[in-house]
Amino acid sequence: MKNKQKLLASRRKFMGVSLLSAAGLSTLPQWSMAVGNKFMSNPDDNHQARLGFIGLGRQAGGLINGLSRIPGVEVLAGSDVYGLKRTRFEKQVADLRKELGKESISVQTYENYKDLLQRPDIDAVVIASPDHWHALMAIDACKANKDVYLEKPLTLTVKEGQELVKAVRANGIVLAVGSQQRSDLNFQHAVRMVQKGKIGKVKQILVHVGQPESPKPFDLPAEQVPESLNWEKWLGPLKHLPFNNQLAPPISLNPPKNEGFWGGWRWYKETGGGYMTDWGAHMFDIAQWGLGMDRSGPVEVRPNKDGRPLTFLYANGTEMVVGPFDGGTQGVKFIGEEGWIQVSRGNFKSSDKSLKPESKSEKLPYSPHLLDFYEAIQKRRDPQVPVEVGHSTCVVCTIGNIANELQRTLRWDPANQEFPGDEEANAKLHYDYENGYSLNAI
Repeated sequence: MKNKQKLLASRRKFMGVSLLSAAGLSTLPQWSMAVGNKFMSNPDDNHQARLGFIGLGRQAGGLINGLSRIPGVEVLAGSDVYGLKRTRFEKQVADLRKELGKESISVQTYENYKDLLQRPDIDAVVIASPDHWHALMAIDACKANKDVYLEKPLTLTVKEGQELVKAVRANGIVLAVGSQQRSDLNFQHAVRMVQKGKIGKVKQILVHVGQPESPKPFDLPAEQVPESLNWEKWLGPLKHLPFNNQLAPPISLNPPKNEGFWGGWRWYKETGGGYMTDWGAHMFDIAQWGLGMDRSGPVEVRPNKDGRPLTFLYANGTEMVVGPFDGGTQGVKFIGEEGWIQVSRGNFKSSDKSLKPESKSEKLPYSPHLLDFYEAIQKRRDPQVPVEVGHSTCVVCTIGNIANELQRTLRWDPANQEFPGDEEANAKLHYDYENGYSLNAI
């Protein structure tokens, strides 16, 4: 009990510092009254959030470990189309409960995520599936009255994001996006300094997402499908593609062997968005936050062409240029008329030492971003990164890929979320689902 009280006190202290430090930011997400009332209005610290996990790969493993350490969180179930991952999940949860001194429970697993969503004892789901499944799974979770923690990027297409926003608000759901850099004090401080005008008017933003920026056409040869993997269910709404271990890295249970690399579906046009969406979902997110462009976006996109980098132009004249800078680490550099700030994970640089953060907060045994999700579902408020913000960030990633693919400058209307009068470009805002799947938010 003493340990739990200590962790809860640390939680309040950290979140107080973190959220108060961001409270002056003009684009800090407003707590919405549109979410439902599944829990009491004044929950106490003993309330439990009962979670199910959908997608049990490498990313889910880290989220399970982090969320399980938050007092009040219980992991009850998991779903994946790969049988070995379901068995691994059961062992991970059992081992974590033993490590944390919790009594042993029987967690259930499912091949079909819809079976998990039918359980009335699940309060919320964590979705860490490949990107092409994000929208369908999250919309189904909304319809099942489950709150959602959804990995970035929010969706694979702009249309999917639009429909997911509708589903979240129509069903009164708390949806948090896994853009954890918003909960990092270095990134919060950088944005605060920019929005307070400490570097003057922002002229340009440099963003490095990694290279190559855009995805490549699928060109992997067919390999033997693992015995316990339902490949057709993995593909879902996609056209048929051959299985290859680069898409779903091999694992084993005896001896234990986890994925040796991140799933390669990220790098192919048919299954992902390349570095543009994988890291762009993090870095464009910070750039837009700093510019005060949450829930909005650029008005023009110029492709990476003839030696010129991909560039986004905003209505106020600010340019966001994509490409390596100062060593090539993925990050963001705000360049103003009176100075500059450069921020990446674990690093902060600036033109003047007065712009640097003073100190770091104490380290918690769990991520403050995951903690924010837990508190949001208790208090029925929007989390630090709600669905609309995750969508506007994802839109930037997607239209960047479209401009690079078409190799021409595109005008963008951020209010109506379309390329005005450009049928060729607008046709790429979604793709035709295969295998009987359909996109229906309501």
